[in-house]
Amino acid sequence: MYEGFEVIDFHSHFPTDRPWFPDMGETMQRYSEQVSAARRQLIQQMSQPYQEQWRRMWGFPQAEGKDQHPGDREQARRWVAELDKYGIRAIGFVTGGGNDHLAEVVSWHPDRFVGFAHHSPFLPDAVERLERAVTELGLRAYKLLAPNIEEPIEDPAAFPVWEKCAELGIPVLIHFGIQGGAGGIAWHQNINPLKLHNVAKSFPEVTFVIPHFGCAWERETLQLCWACPNVSIDTSGSNQWIRWVPGEVTVKYLFRKYYETIGPERIIFGSDSSWFPRGFAFRYLQDQVRDCLDLNMPDAHIQQIFAGNAARLLKIEL
Repeated sequence: MYEGFEVIDFHSHFPTDRPWFPDMGETMQRYSEQVSAARRQLIQQMSQPYQEQWRRMWGFPQAEGKDQHPGDREQARRWVAELDKYGIRAIGFVTGGGNDHLAEVVSWHPDRFVGFAHHSPFLPDAVERLERAVTELGLRAYKLLAPNIEEPIEDPAAFPVWEKCAELGIPVLIHFGIQGGAGGIAWHQNINPLKLHNVAKSFPEVTFVIPHFGCAWERETLQLCWACPNVSIDTSGSNQWIRWVPGEVTVKYLFRKYYETIGPERIIFGSDSSWFPRGFAFRYLQDQVRDCLDLNMPDAHIQQIFAGNAARLLKIEL
């Protein structure tokens, strides 16, 4: 617990030594093929000072290199230690090396870890993969990175996947907006969360979750939430995108706008944690609880945001 509140982290990534989301889509691969791997690497190098500035702003340690990875069993042990250290009831890993591998990781600590299926809805066997991930592997939700997917997210070709989500009773977390750190994706046909409008309207029994308060598309996300009562948001990450939008936007301002628009039952805490030695980004939890208290939200509403909603969607007992 933290400040008297149970906490569930709805949105983090398991830092496997494998590719984190191997079956999600080919946007970055196609980009590399179009402009060359060397030019993609140059963009990353040019953006490195911004990444370093972000790290220093938050006082985070340098991330471990690939050659320092201790293996996934040790990573899982480290994560349990982090949850114990900060009093976190459970954590949702939204990616982790593919469905089968993440399910194995979850099986090591099933009382603390919850896994999300994470494969493109446009794969020929996407429906079968999803059903197996939930009914056989024990994953409890579905995660997508919309800017990684080449097909329009609203394409009816994916409707059988949404139908399966409704049948299985699982939430769907879809990243829209800016993706990745400095030098990442800022424009793509699936960048705008309003692209989900027709899908959400067509499948009202499915809870769709937009992470990071909309990730620089907060106006569109608020409009989507207003139009579609089955759309929620999560609060995960540093939300540094607030520096790149007009006006003096703060995370506290975002909490207030969403709280006024959709209420506490559709706001879900997440940290977007992943790598070590940082581990769980405790600073985000501290700052967000402080903002909610400063807005004079009732304790019952704060509890919904920081654990209750995630527990309901992921079927976790508190």
